[in-house]
Amino acid sequence: MKVLVIIPAYNESESIAKVVDDIRSNVDYDFVVINDGSRDDTVSICRNLGVAVVDLPLNLGIGGAVQTGYKYAHRNGYDVAIQFDGDGQHDARYLGRLVDALSEKKANLVIGSRFVDKGEEGFKSTLMRRIGIRWLSSFIRLFSGMRITDPTSGFRAADKSAIAFFCESYPIDYPEPESIVALHSAGLSVAEVPVSMRERQGGSSSIKALSSIYYMIKVSLAVAIQSSRREKKA
Repeated sequence: MKVLVIIPAYNESESIAKVVDDIRSNVDYDFVVINDGSRDDTVSICRNLGVAVVDLPLNLGIGGAVQTGYKYAHRNGYDVAIQFDGDGQHDARYLGRLVDALSEKKANLVIGSRFVDKGEEGFKSTLMRRIGIRWLSSFIRLFSGMRITDPTSGFRAADKSAIAFFCESYPIDYPEPESIVALHSAGLSVAEVPVSMRERQGGSSSIKALSSIYYMIKVSLAVAIQSSRREKKA
């Protein structure tokens, strides 16, 4: 089985070397950094470490960077693609768990969750973000019937069917919750496994306090629209 770890990175010079070391210390998977127009030393650090890099000429945002990774995986014949953040939040010890769960749970996408079965010990995010996560989880369940405890998690493993789907359709803005429902609407299956996460090791989040309201409204509307598409197909 060919497995690719996709690492979207935007100005992650403070953490990217640690992320690379974490992956290399835990698994023997291929990995690629999708440099999303970084203005710092992210690219030079990766190249000095001998890491494969797709260097985007401008900043596409997290959705565009991740979709680039899926297209790279599809073009190079990978069986599984795992999204793994470049800020140090994700723990490479769980990579194998996500890959194994694809077959064990007969799922097309497996999400690493901090909250399923109370998750594992580790950083659970801030109180306001936990409230937002619960809201999105309830909203997704209301409109799609899926119980997803950690819809904003970017720690996810996709099989060939999900890779092909994401190559054709992947949300640009804050894509994790919307892409879950889009996949479900296309008839593909989603599962979760418990993981532990850390606080980010450097840089800053793309979701700021002032954009939180926009984020919740936009994602909630997107989830409702994606769910209505499934109903029309049915």
